[in-house]
Amino acid sequence: MSSIIEGNKVIFTEEQEALVVKSWAVMKKNSSELGLKFFLKIFEIAPSAKKLFSFLKDSAIPLEQNPKLKPHAMTVFVMTCESAAQLRKAGKVTLKEANLKRLGATHFKYGVVDEHFEVTKFALLETIKEAVPEMWSPEMKSAWGEAYDQLVAAIKTEMKRSS
Repeated sequence: MSSIIEGNKVIFTEEQEALVVKSWAVMKKNSSELGLKFFLKIFEIAPSAKKLFSFLKDSAIPLEQNPKLKPHAMTVFVMTCESAAQLRKAGKVTLKEANLKRLGATHFKYGVVDEHFEVTKFALLETIKEAVPEMWSPEMKSAWGEAYDQLVAAIKTEMKRSS
C-alpha cells in the first residue's frame, strides 16, 4: 500500500490517513513526553546533531532536564503529527506558509542535510512504534514514513529558496 502520485501531487490513501489519524489520536495526549523521547532518540543515533541547536550547544545540563528541549521537541512532534494527519484532506503538507518558510530558512542556516532528515525519520518511526505498539504494522510504518517524507520535501523546497 503505497501512495499514489497524480501530476506532482501525492495522494495519501484513505487507509494511510486512517492509520495516521488513529495513532495520532492516541499519542496526542502524551505529546510532550513523546516529543522528548523522539529528540532523545535523534541525539542517541546522532550525538553531533546537538550542535544544530543553539540552546544545546554549550549546555552542561543533561538533555532530559534542558528547559528548552522539551517544549521545542513537543512543538516539532505535534507539528509533524498534525501535518501527517491533515495530509490527505489537504492533498499537501499543511503548515502555514510563514512557518514553512521559517522552517526552511532555519534548517538551511544550521546546515541540516539529508542524513539529518533520515535520522529524524528513523527516530520518529521508532517513537511512534513504541507509543502505539498494539497498532504498529508495516502499513502504519509506511503511512507515517510517507507523511514525513512529504513534510521533508516541503521543508527542502523552502531550504532551496533560502540558499
